Amino acid sequence: MRIPAFLRSRWGWLGYGLVLGVVLMLVVDNLVAPAAGGGDVEAGELVILSGKDQSPTGERKKLIDQWNGLHPENPAEIVELPDVADAQHSEMVARAQAGGGDVDIYNLDLTWTAEFAEAKYILPLTGVDTEGFLEKPLASCRYEGELWALPFNSDAGLLFYRDDLIPDPPSTVDKMTVQAAGVVDAKTDPDLVAAYTGQLDDYEGLTVNAEEAIWAAGGDVLEGDEVVVDSEEARKGLAWLATGLHREAPAIILAESTSFDETRSTQAFREGKVLFMRNWPVAHRSLEKTAPAAEGKPAISFKVKELPGPSALGGQNLAISAKSAEPRAARKLIDFLTSPRSQQLLFERGGFAATRAIVYQDPQIDAKYKYAAPLRKAIESARLRPITPHYARFSAVFREGVKYALDHDGKLPKDFKDKLAKALQGH
Repeated sequence: MRIPAFLRSRWGWLGYGLVLGVVLMLVVDNLVAPAAGGGDVEAGELVILSGKDQSPTGERKKLIDQWNGLHPENPAEIVELPDVADAQHSEMVARAQAGGGDVDIYNLDLTWTAEFAEAKYILPLTGVDTEGFLEKPLASCRYEGELWALPFNSDAGLLFYRDDLIPDPPSTVDKMTVQAAGVVDAKTDPDLVAAYTGQLDDYEGLTVNAEEAIWAAGGDVLEGDEVVVDSEEARKGLAWLATGLHREAPAIILAESTSFDETRSTQAFREGKVLFMRNWPVAHRSLEKTAPAAEGKPAISFKVKELPGPSALGGQNLAISAKSAEPRAARKLIDFLTSPRSQQLLFERGGFAATRAIVYQDPQIDAKYKYAAPLRKAIESARLRPITPHYARFSAVFREGVKYALDHDGKLPKDFKDKLAKALQGH
């Protein structure tokens, strides 16, 4: 195998060995991985029920095509559901409740794994070699002491910032706010309206953004099974969102953020309206793709780093349907899709954040995705949203309280703590 000259000169012989080792491990992995269940694997077609493949070139489908070429006895296909997460969840639950016999593998948002496990829609996994997976994505696959899935892709929020106006942002919310307010007040850029935007519309984005604000202030929503969202630190985090939205001069949080999802906040950042944006890495690819100047204005200059506090962990997990007629073959396919080589291909070619640590050592990943290093750090320091079979109910009730807090200086309703505790129990 020939290593490119720029790698030989940059890394020297030590680097040569490291790069060669990483490349060989990634390439060989799929060639030598043992079949799950040994030779006792059922023949038959496999169906993966999943959300839409967001990669520009359909890399998941290409990976399935590779599988089909290697395993003609178990041809697989991905059945894609609507783009909206709530619609995906409803359809998956409906299929499972109807019997689920037409589905072999569910590609679950990580917040749904506990729900599907509790309802016995999926099978627990045993005898899995979990070495090499990143800790947090793997933790999202566990419920009640058992492993129910393997992480297909991960995700974490990043801080996008205008490096032409703030070359080195502070690492705390308070310092960032003070510095950004000064830049906005100075009116150095006529398009600049406010310091910050995120996703504060009434959907899961609000849950994530509010939790991250609370965590950045040193607070939490839960400690074990106890609701602690009424702590001084948690109130401080919510107050930052509330006062930031209602402060006029200089504006801290763009007022329209209360109607923003990921796409609309990216557009506001692209138009130069804000200095900072909290968003997922997919926004980086969107901003790069639209880098040429539009409407006669120069494209913005930006970089990314980790958020001032922990990110909420994102991602999807692959689980075997309890009604699959080919559970061992399904397990073999999951092992294939989550192997180091598959994870490397999905990240390098499709932008799906890998769940395997070794992939982040690949120089090709670093070269192609400038956010790869901060993304790995963000994933490693991320926090999981509550692992509960009633997560959808929890998130809805949590958002109700947050919306109230945004209009009341960060103060929560008096009965909010009790309501949230009941929501965690499905009430």
